[in-house]
Amino acid sequence: LTSSQSRTTAMPHRRRATPATPSAVAIIALLVGAGCAGAQTPAAAPAFDGARAHEHIRQLVAIGPRVAGTPGAQKARDYITAQLKALGLTVEEQPFEARTPAGPTRMVNLRVTLPGPSSSGQGRLIIAGHYDTKLFREFAFVGANDGGSSAAFLIELARVLKDRKNALPIELLFLDGEEAVVDWNTGNDNPYGSRYYVEAARKAGTLPQIRALVLVDMIGDRDLQISRESNSTAWLTDIIWGAARRLNRREFIDRETPIEDDHRSPVGQQRLSRIHVACVISAARGDRRRGRRTRARVTVPERSD
Repeated sequence: LTSSQSRTTAMPHRRRATPATPSAVAIIALLVGAGCAGAQTPAAAPAFDGARAHEHIRQLVAIGPRVAGTPGAQKARDYITAQLKALGLTVEEQPFEARTPAGPTRMVNLRVTLPGPSSSGQGRLIIAGHYDTKLFREFAFVGANDGGSSAAFLIELARVLKDRKNALPIELLFLDGEEAVVDWNTGNDNPYGSRYYVEAARKAGTLPQIRALVLVDMIGDRDLQISRESNSTAWLTDIIWGAARRLNRREFIDRETPIEDDHRSPVGQQRLSRIHVACVISAARGDRRRGRRTRARVTVPERSD
């Protein structure tokens, strides 16, 4: 399911990922459910089905490259939207035009909100990933263990959580344009979708409603190994890794790994503290894609609670 090619020398190295597996993606779902949502789960609530998630990866990969602003990205959106609507969920599009090295490019974030107590007034939890793929002219990069695994995870997680009594509203956020058009180290050629999301929330005055964000990416590796991302919020990471220990999930390693090249704030010149963030990203054996942490640093005013 993955490209047989690696990154070119002009770009940061990405090792060849082994095919995404149903069990690997299901592991992440168990931990998000056990560690982050704080929900009361009815006895009949469905379990996360890794095989279903794997099938979503297969369908997305079958589309081919899903580069932001291309027909492939539109087909990916159509697929994601159709799957979520089939679950009875309402999908909100967040379209925007990004200024990229290739010129103005239309991109679209997708959002689904799973309700919590109507009177909670306690904000919301965001679980986010991206669905676009990086453009390579030398070969067709299809991102099974990249945007494929995160998008598939969110689709299946929606099925699991939609009828659950969640302690907080949960927003599932499918980001577009997270891959650089040319080079992560060139100007603002970096997470377009998350930067636009933050700016739109800032203008709408809804940033303080975001209690925490869990970012998932590259979570379908057959040899899944996930280190603690050292720039994530410690207590939120502790919750997830604590759930991993209770579930005896050895894929979560008690080793800190900084995700590199977070030199450009996704909110430009705004002086805002970071949201409480936990990155759930495979970074084993040197697979630390530069700029990944930038995607996680969606920012809001710091909360003490």
